[in-house]
Amino acid sequence: MTRGGDSGGGTGVDPQQLWLTPDRPRKGRRPAFTREAITAAAVALADAEGLDAVTMRRVAAEVGAGVMSLYSYAPDKETLLELMADHVSGELPTDTAPTGDWRADLKAIAHEQRALMLRHSWLPVTLATHRTPGPNTLAFLERALAALRPTGLDGAAKLEAFAQLTAFVAGYVSHEVTRAGSAHPSQRAAAEARYLQAVAADGRHPELAEVLAAPGRPLEPEAMFTRFLNRLIDGLATD
Repeated sequence: MTRGGDSGGGTGVDPQQLWLTPDRPRKGRRPAFTREAITAAAVALADAEGLDAVTMRRVAAEVGAGVMSLYSYAPDKETLLELMADHVSGELPTDTAPTGDWRADLKAIAHEQRALMLRHSWLPVTLATHRTPGPNTLAFLERALAALRPTGLDGAAKLEAFAQLTAFVAGYVSHEVTRAGSAHPSQRAAAEARYLQAVAADGRHPELAEVLAAPGRPLEPEAMFTRFLNRLIDGLATD
């Protein structure tokens, strides 16, 4: 890997070098900090100020190190993001035994993922380019694959199902966080509802008018997430 500064790029992260090498600098004397401390500092910055705040210089300042010394642990921001994603994945429970009801188990996994992503709202964006699962991510994947065993899906389909589930959760949370962060979200939702009602009344959108005339459903994020999740998991049975 090359030193890509804060922009990442280059040839990408080498997963063997990242996850299977000891937690120590490649050369020179061992400094008074660890890769774990660097990663935790970066996570704290992202949680407080967003991903844009996570630069090699800011992280170095947080751990009291010179910025050049960080490159022995994280040659670029791309690598640092990989470390951060796996670090917070350690918050996910991995010792929960499958119940035998794979649908219930997958729903529990998805709700745990959503809670994690809401605590670390930068994570969904990071997962879009996260390609090298570390030890915490692999431990959670192992749990998900065990939950999927009763489905009878082949190995590739199980991996696809977990990727699909994670992508759904990440997409939902991204939308959820964006909506919550917009100015006056309840007022905006009411304005959108009035607009759709006006459009439906013009006579040119009968299907929309029929849909809007039907009884509504709870719009709370948790309720909507559960409905969408149920549809997704029910569809996995037809693979």
